[in-house]
Amino acid sequence: MNKLKERWGITNNFQLIIIFIVFSITGSSSVYVAKPFLQFIGLEYGTFPTTWWGSTMYWTLRILLIFPFYQLLLVIYGWLFGQFKFFWAFEKKMLKRIGLGFLFN
Repeated sequence: MNKLKERWGITNNFQLIIIFIVFSITGSSSVYVAKPFLQFIGLEYGTFPTTWWGSTMYWTLRILLIFPFYQLLLVIYGWLFGQFKFFWAFEKKMLKRIGLGFLFN
């Protein structure tokens, strides 16, 4: 735990617990939000063909939608739990690593 606290620049265990809670809530929420969003834009599971590639296409699209929802919710929940500074820095670092660092210039 001390290595993780040192790596993230965290001072106490309470802050670490809050960060873990935010990560867990964000992961669950992003998966939960993706399905109704697909239904809202008219891409329900039933609208895809019943062949193997229809199912694959639906799940690929859903997983691709989970990523932006996760990024957005991570910062929102981080702000709600009083850890905005940590999660904003975490978000910028993660997006730079996947090649989207130009968004923060």
